[in-house]
Amino acid sequence: MRATPKNLLWVCLGLCALMVAALFIGLWLGTVSITPGQFLAWLGGKLEGAPAIILGQLRLPRLLLAGLVGACLGLAGAVFQAMLRNPLAEPFILGVSGGAACGAVFAVLVGIAGLWLQSLLAFAGALGTVALVLAIARRRGSLETSTLILSGVMINAFFTALIMFVISTTSNQKLHAILFWLYGDLAAASLPKVYLLLPVTILGGAVVMLYAKHLNLLTAGGMAAAALGVAVERVKLTMFLVVSLLVGVTVSLSGLIGFVGLMVPHLVRMTLGHDHRLLLPASALFGASFLMLADTAARTVISPSSLPVGVVTAFLGAPFFVLLMARRGSRWW
Repeated sequence: MRATPKNLLWVCLGLCALMVAALFIGLWLGTVSITPGQFLAWLGGKLEGAPAIILGQLRLPRLLLAGLVGACLGLAGAVFQAMLRNPLAEPFILGVSGGAACGAVFAVLVGIAGLWLQSLLAFAGALGTVALVLAIARRRGSLETSTLILSGVMINAFFTALIMFVISTTSNQKLHAILFWLYGDLAAASLPKVYLLLPVTILGGAVVMLYAKHLNLLTAGGMAAAALGVAVERVKLTMFLVVSLLVGVTVSLSGLIGFVGLMVPHLVRMTLGHDHRLLLPASALFGASFLMLADTAARTVISPSSLPVGVVTAFLGAPFFVLLMARRGSRWW
């Protein structure tokens, strides 16, 4: 599909409608049954008591946070795949999410309180991991695809083992409590977390959109992009900073939610094509809908208990990753 203003408008409107539908479905479904009459009364501001608390103070913040997390991860995956020219690149597989989780756990371990400071350390962990993965994978001035993915997988495994070791050997009760969080859990969602992630998502998304044309050129290769006037290193540095910020803050608020950054950009690319002027906003909006629906499934599939949403995305993402590996991404890249 051509990235004309008209097409962009219709795509965004369609995906916004999908996002609103996912929000309503998530509000309606849950362990406690909400009748259509109660739901409509809540929408009109006339519902009181326990159902109003469940909808307004539990499900709504959780769904809003899920939407923002999904948007950030969808954007991050699309940017990583364009910059690294690798269809398998995404924050979880590259170990960036693991590095951010390490930063967040370290903040809890040393007693740093406050969402902003914990998110800042998670951002530092994500940024350090990006630099480490690129340093390991770079040989003779070029990035080898297989080395890049293997480096990310190994670093992710190392960080996961490090976090588990710290949790197992400490008496800090807070660290034991976040074990569930490591699997990607939105049960502790709150409006302050939404207020923290919302400006980060808007700012990061706006910066990434400014570089959509540059990402189109970078997919043709660094030399080709440079020949067309792109300041390749400056663009990559800016994008790595922005994506690390998105992933770091996201992980500090929601834990490790894998494969969203892999599946969402590919599904959008299969439908809309490769132009990042369409792909980036569509990945953000579709990622928001995708994770809201995944979290609704996590809350309802084994009701009255619930699963971490990271378990649901892993169930979906692992087969998708194997399929991409088998086809080497050629069908969609």
